[in-house]
Amino acid sequence: MPRNIALTALNNRENILGFQERTLEGAFDNNPRLDQRDRAFSLHLVQGVLRWQIRIDWIIKQSVRFPFANIELPILNILRLAVYQIFLMDRVPESAAVNEAVKQAGKLPKKNLRGVVNGILRNICRKKGEMVFPDADRDPALYLAITYAYPMWLVKQWIREHGVGEAEKMLRAGNDIPRLFIRTNTLGTTREKLLEILREEGIDCSLDLRCPEAIEIARLKGPLHKLQAFHQGLFQVQSRPAQICSHLLFPESGESVLDVCAGFGGKSTHMAALMKDRGFILGVDTNRERIQGLIHSTGRLGIGTIMPIIADATRSLHRLLKRPFQKILVDAPCSGLGVISRHPDIKLVKTGKDIERLAELQQSLLNRAVEVLEPEGKLLYVTCTVSKEENENNVERFLRRNSTMALIDLRKSAPGWALDLVDGNGFFRTLPHIHGMEGFFGALFTKK
Repeated sequence: MPRNIALTALNNRENILGFQERTLEGAFDNNPRLDQRDRAFSLHLVQGVLRWQIRIDWIIKQSVRFPFANIELPILNILRLAVYQIFLMDRVPESAAVNEAVKQAGKLPKKNLRGVVNGILRNICRKKGEMVFPDADRDPALYLAITYAYPMWLVKQWIREHGVGEAEKMLRAGNDIPRLFIRTNTLGTTREKLLEILREEGIDCSLDLRCPEAIEIARLKGPLHKLQAFHQGLFQVQSRPAQICSHLLFPESGESVLDVCAGFGGKSTHMAALMKDRGFILGVDTNRERIQGLIHSTGRLGIGTIMPIIADATRSLHRLLKRPFQKILVDAPCSGLGVISRHPDIKLVKTGKDIERLAELQQSLLNRAVEVLEPEGKLLYVTCTVSKEENENNVERFLRRNSTMALIDLRKSAPGWALDLVDGNGFFRTLPHIHGMEGFFGALFTKK
């Protein structure tokens, strides 16, 4: 059953980030008797194939006698699942991976596919130790691309920007299994009390030394959203760098705050908690589903200061809002190159052209936000990418175009516990291979 669920998720793949997760959630809902171990195995298979697909396909290409492009997607995904188990999962016997793949092939409409799949996989198992991989000295980029399963365009970009050695560390870190963190809802409890409540519910968890509201979840017996503490609104799932971002803007009680790309409201609800739910936060997003998620979160967390609206923040906000804000967060859509460990399908979906397009979108959002920022107000620009074009280069472009805006050195304004995450240029920056957390970037501006 877990392998079949994983196969269905991969076969239904679209070029939309997170699509597999939603497919799996639907499959789990349709199979309520599926235990937590099988659910975890299904998720592990899907995430593993996506994380290592480029390397897996390299292996398959060496093992077939016909053009790789001729393999139909259902068969290809059966092979990918099996190869992932054979090469990258120690606890799965090769025979089990092959036999289950053959069974899956037997359920397809076309006849004789069982024999094809069986033959390819048996050949792969026989020649497992003879597989040829690129030479690191002869072609460093290709070696890194296949070894760590990344697209060539990204490998070349990181080598160009950081050098081969540093690029390899970044690639390796992007394949690490991400750790799970939640943020305490300080409107309803303290972090220490929440830790006790979670442990009483049987959760293996611990306080995080990096973020003041963060708790790390080490092991789960079931989905987080089914915990009593979740339904009581005592926490929100949120990564550590995302939690730190809200502290950089330092929203205070009674202030008016605009969250330009509010999404499901992770940062909006955090800012509301920092403001002690006193003031006004306008959460803007173009997507109805995300806004509905924000509405649900504010209700669950007991927040009354957030007003969600559906609007396009790349258009004139001044005409729409007709009021200035003291603080604005622009958590811009980006390439997501800093969160590949959590969303490995980024490797397969994003391209270099996406970075150019997103950089333009980010500029538009920033320029529009300036229109509704009051004098001496603060604007925080945040991305979850490590792309210079979307980060430092965008900051320079923004300042050139907006003479009324000035950059604030975060070394002088960030909380003391976050200062080691501020670089020599005064930017907030986290890197997976250095800080052990997702790659985020933040720049703080003020209006003269």
